Amino acid sequence: MKITPVILAGGSGTRLWPLSRKLYPKQFMQLVEPATLLQSTLNRLETLGGIAAPIVLCNEAHRFIVAEQLREAGITPQNIVLEPVGRNTAPALLAAALMVARQQPDTLLLALPADHYIGDSRKFVDTLAYGARFAEQGNLVTFGVVPDAPETGYGYIRKGAPLGRQTADGTPDAWKVDQFVEKPDLETARAYLASGDFCWNSGMFVFKAGRLIEEIQTWSPEIAAACRLAVEKGRADLDFFRLDPSAFEACPSDSIDYAVMEKTNTGVMVALDSAWNDLGSWEALWQTGTKDGNGNVTHGDVCLHEVSHSFVYASNRLVAAVGLDHHVVVETKDAVFIAPRHRAQQVKALVDKLKQGKRVETESHLKAYRPWGSCEEMETSHRFAVKRLTVKPKAKLSLQKHFHRAEHWVVVRGTALVTKGDEQFILKEDQSTYIPLGMVHRLENPGKIPLELVEIQSGSYLEEDDILRLDDVYGRHNGL
Repeated sequence: MKITPVILAGGSGTRLWPLSRKLYPKQFMQLVEPATLLQSTLNRLETLGGIAAPIVLCNEAHRFIVAEQLREAGITPQNIVLEPVGRNTAPALLAAALMVARQQPDTLLLALPADHYIGDSRKFVDTLAYGARFAEQGNLVTFGVVPDAPETGYGYIRKGAPLGRQTADGTPDAWKVDQFVEKPDLETARAYLASGDFCWNSGMFVFKAGRLIEEIQTWSPEIAAACRLAVEKGRADLDFFRLDPSAFEACPSDSIDYAVMEKTNTGVMVALDSAWNDLGSWEALWQTGTKDGNGNVTHGDVCLHEVSHSFVYASNRLVAAVGLDHHVVVETKDAVFIAPRHRAQQVKALVDKLKQGKRVETESHLKAYRPWGSCEEMETSHRFAVKRLTVKPKAKLSLQKHFHRAEHWVVVRGTALVTKGDEQFILKEDQSTYIPLGMVHRLENPGKIPLELVEIQSGSYLEEDDILRLDDVYGRHNGL
């Protein structure tokens, strides 16, 4: 039994703003474990037998973050597939299935969102292996989480006819899928829980690549046609596979639930009886976090007095609070979010307002990640900006020039190899150089430790799109 994990890493995570943002969403963050959510998703599969190298689907803007996090985790992917636009889970999974089915149509695809929390990895892996048996028989298998509360934030799946049991206690834990239902109100959720006929919809699946292709062709032929064209016209680019933009943009947007699982007669649900959370809200992080004696979950430099049942997250400085109960407080370098826990879901409406005002805080943090390292904004004003650059060992920026700004580099740690016009030279700690407007230049780190420097920009226009790339080892063009 060969299983290829297909990791869905394309979400934007706006419900965890201001920590999660469009250019650096929650799946790339360390929220509940030392590893990031993406890394944890793959790490917990280590004991699953017959596992192949994963396929990761992500937004094009996140491609270098994904590649770097996989490298850090020691994982070599089968492919990192770039989605030019978001089209929900059905097109994403079909694209992966089409790529795998070229050589091995009977390969099992294990579809997993990149941003879930699983409390018991061993039980989780055992459940995946059990579900894979039904998938080998040609079924489309989904994993339903055994509910322990009347949760209104999840969709539900109704159990159909019982199919089998994983354990010897006689309790069925696999059923035909009877019905997918939307997120219910509280009264309905309580009825679902009391009936014992429903599981939470986890968004995790396992099926043969060829079977998924057949089912989508039957039930959603427009998606099938567009995805087939997007894969056929796609191209390899360094470590990535780019789906054809025009074909993929023309694809209808639909979830695998709606496109196939609600219509097929081969749907099977296997029970996952383990602590699970989709980490889709600040309330979810409070629920899964380690609590102190007053029921608080804290992160970072936090000082509390008479605070209870709250989630307090400090990213960069001391956060002190007095007299709060059931609240969420989240601090980042450029934004602070405060809300009662029961209203924290309304952060999405807040983000929508900020987007209407074209606030950059919805898009990115002050620290932006690049394939060569990171760039952190320290100070910006009229006609100047101060940034901190960190360049990974052996990495290099593009050979470039700017039309509207000059730059001054000061090395504070490590060694820099600087190309400046026709000359090339080394800068060490406490040394600096000036790059005049219009001068062709490049920055490299020839050393074994990260290179850190302060960059002072000055000029009439300081935006990141003022760049002409003449050469780039990462295949980027002008802009970021």
